[in-house]
Amino acid sequence: MSTTGNDALKRALDVAVAALALVLTAPVQVGVALAVLRSMGRPVLFRQVRAGMGGVPFTLVKFRTMHEPDPERGLVDNASRLTTVGRVLRSTSLDELPTLWNVLRGDLSLVGPRPLHTRYLDRYTPEQARRHEVRPGVTGLAQVSGRNALSWDEKFRLDVHYVDHRSFLGDLALLARTVWVVVNRSGISAPGDVAMPEFMGNAPQGEPT
Repeated sequence: MSTTGNDALKRALDVAVAALALVLTAPVQVGVALAVLRSMGRPVLFRQVRAGMGGVPFTLVKFRTMHEPDPERGLVDNASRLTTVGRVLRSTSLDELPTLWNVLRGDLSLVGPRPLHTRYLDRYTPEQARRHEVRPGVTGLAQVSGRNALSWDEKFRLDVHYVDHRSFLGDLALLARTVWVVVNRSGISAPGDVAMPEFMGNAPQGEPT
């Protein structure tokens, strides 16, 4: 199948699955929203600008899992800011359900390289930047191959591999593998952190994100 045909079929799958999933998960999302509201207050949703296809920014929407930084309360890093409810949401990937709206809007695909901060754009090597040649995804090759247990270099290598070898049947296989990863709750945290440290390019990695 040509790249154009593959992309058209991929987009049709994105729209159909996202629309159906939004309807089916509506009761779950209401319950999650109430749990977040009770444990953290408003806002219930976490919004952050991420880099989409071609590096074009868009606003990613997820359920909140962390308190805002507050040194006076000791909320200074990811571990201290992550709530009990947030830990459950992350381990089950329920915090990702609102990203289905991003898929329906065309910001995301179901499968593709994970969308990252726009501030990373000038830190990529030319090879790493090729991850933006396709629409980013809710899940992807890096997510089913180790998720946050992988180093940044390993993630970007897998992202570029996906760009070069993507196919509709390959996407279906990655979606099936995603179900297994979510059920087994593997790769949720990076070594020594509850999330993933900030990508610093060639500089030492430091501040968590």
